[in-house]
Amino acid sequence: MAGHSKWANIKHKKAKEDEKRGKLFSKLSKEIIVAAKEGGGDPDKNNRLRIAIQKAKDNNMPNENIERAVKKGTGELEGVNYEELTYEGYGPAGIAVFLDVMTDNKNRTASEVRHLFTKNGGNLGENGCVAWMFSRKGLITLDSDQNQVDEEEFMLTTVEAGAEDVKIDEATIEVITDPQDFENVRQALEDQGLELSFKEVTMLPSTTVKVEGDDAKKVLKLLEELEDHDDVQNVYANFDIDDSLIDS
Repeated sequence: MAGHSKWANIKHKKAKEDEKRGKLFSKLSKEIIVAAKEGGGDPDKNNRLRIAIQKAKDNNMPNENIERAVKKGTGELEGVNYEELTYEGYGPAGIAVFLDVMTDNKNRTASEVRHLFTKNGGNLGENGCVAWMFSRKGLITLDSDQNQVDEEEFMLTTVEAGAEDVKIDEATIEVITDPQDFENVRQALEDQGLELSFKEVTMLPSTTVKVEGDDAKKVLKLLEELEDHDDVQNVYANFDIDDSLIDS
């Protein structure tokens, strides 16, 4: 499993769809609302909104929910005023944790997030303490077994579409893009009939920390509880945990 997308894959494995769907739709709606408020309601002119809407569609969010969220963002419908924040801290074994947050009460959210860090063996840090370890990038992964590609042709196609880097190994094909080029690259791959196992604008760590044993379990518990918080949109971390521990 590619290290960059390890936590994303864990989330997908552990998700209980029926329980999580309502919470997921709420988070997707927040992202659409903020994107529409920031850059307008036309996805053709607002790249962030276009990505948010596509992510919502990928997760089977109903079109009426998407349209309602856009209208709340543009002010056509009344909605909650969300503030966009980032939180940073450290988890067990010294891993770096970076959070995207959207909240209507930052004091409440800060207190609750700090509590989650503390009770799970980590600590909430100051802004900038770990941000330098991450870069916002588009990430697309494909299962090599399910997608037989000619490496040279594949790399040429993706680079022409705007990819910054392509890594191919026996198990995984990993494509990294600038966030602005993410949708173009994604579309180019899907137009070839390829099956994309992961496709998101995310935060990629420059280095990773190997975590084993009890620390690995503590890390996963912290990240799961942060992910489950209503105001936390995205959780990023720079851990490297063996797949056998994740699956156990």
